[in-house]
Amino acid sequence: MQNALLLVDVQNLYYTARHAYGRHIDYNALWARATRGRRVVRAFAYAIDRGDEKQRQFQNILRAIGFEVKLKPFIQRADGSAKGDWDVGITLDAVKHAEGVDVVVLASGDGDFALLADTLRRDYGVEVEVYGVPPLTAGALMRSATRFVPLEGDLLL
Repeated sequence: MQNALLLVDVQNLYYTARHAYGRHIDYNALWARATRGRRVVRAFAYAIDRGDEKQRQFQNILRAIGFEVKLKPFIQRADGSAKGDWDVGITLDAVKHAEGVDVVVLASGDGDFALLADTLRRDYGVEVEVYGVPPLTAGALMRSATRFVPLEGDLLL
């Protein structure tokens, strides 16, 4: 049985699934698929906290599934742009926990993680399984993964 680390970029999945399909990710199905035959060492879901009740309910659902939810406040800049990505936090957690696992499951389509996937495979000897929305997942990330799993079909609500 493989030891697995799950890292879920909630914002990326939300926007890519909404844009590509007009649907949402089924996090129960994602958990079931990603953990089948594996022992979960740690599982993190990274999200932006806008402080509304619907979001809190969603975060509690993620916790009930088994994720440790990490939150960052939503920051609206004076120019109207927003800040709130977890790229550095996801990368730090991946490197911090890589030595204790056989596979890192990364749910994101963000091409910035291609370098992380390459590093995890090369320097830590772990498999990197990437879950992403196919038309909106960076080609570099798919190529850097040991395995790419498309978020479609039964992985959507």
